[in-house]
Amino acid sequence: MKIALMDSGIGLLAAAAAIRELRPDADLVLSSNPASMPWGPRTPEEVTELALGCCRAAAALGPDALVIACNTASVHALDTLRAELEPGLPVIGTVPAIKPAAALGGRVAIWATPATTGSAYQRGLIRDFGGTAEITEVACPGLADAVEHGDDAAITAAVADAAARTPEGTDVVVLGCTHYELVADRIRAAVAPTAAPGLVLHGSAEAVAAQALRRVADPTRTGSGTLTVLHAGAPATLPPTATLYPQGLTLTPVPA
Repeated sequence: MKIALMDSGIGLLAAAAAIRELRPDADLVLSSNPASMPWGPRTPEEVTELALGCCRAAAALGPDALVIACNTASVHALDTLRAELEPGLPVIGTVPAIKPAAALGGRVAIWATPATTGSAYQRGLIRDFGGTAEITEVACPGLADAVEHGDDAAITAAVADAAARTPEGTDVVVLGCTHYELVADRIRAAVAPTAAPGLVLHGSAEAVAAQALRRVADPTRTGSGTLTVLHAGAPATLPPTATLYPQGLTLTPVPA
């Protein structure tokens, strides 16, 4: 079994690690374009073109499923990607976990990139699945880029800025960018002092990993647990910053 994941950069580590946990034998292809980071401020057309490049490179290696492990790409490019690659290659998007976060009502904050925050896509999810929850959209400029580069000071500043704009008494924070899942503990620590007791964080990695495995045509097919990394379509290795995060440490490279 071979599963491909694409993202602007290392945000795909969260879903990749979740797949590895569920299927240690799965061969993983991680396709990104970190030199083009950040994608959040880019136009929908630019995001779509960049996402197509990453997906085409991954698809050329013959995966059984392709995960769009990027909320911004899912918002702007998912329909285009599916139109080009399906039905031959199942394409799984990443949706902010608004539905489970809002299920119990209460106060919900959705942390996301500027491109995703306020988008028609996210507003549609809030309309369809927000229920009785009191939902606040919190744009997090610079956070994904800081995580990508392992810039500790910039991560701290971006998290603190977003936490300051998160309403007091928040019950749930939705991590609406895959990069944010890599620093979930830091986000929790920043929000907790003003949040409701029992603050919950909702990411997408586990649900996306499970969906990817469900979409594989032959789930009995085994792999060798290899890891292939592509940057802008060219063979690469995991960047050193990947090892700064627990999810990166779980992806021990095996030469493909």
